[in-house]
Amino acid sequence: MDTMVVGSKVKAYIKSKGCHTSSDTLGALNEKVVQLLEVATYRCKSNRRTTVKPQDL
Repeated sequence: MDTMVVGSKVKAYIKSKGCHTSSDTLGALNEKVVQLLEVATYRCKSNRRTTVKPQDL
């Protein structure tokens, strides 16, 4: 599976909130992003479009 998130950006954001990032956090976040994109592309195609729009998310 391709990486969909920028690890350094995610870690920096979490750190800015006063928390630490565990070693498996980025993998879990990446899986959630892929799931979200799967749903969005399905909705897009179901509506006979080829452009994913915010409402598909």
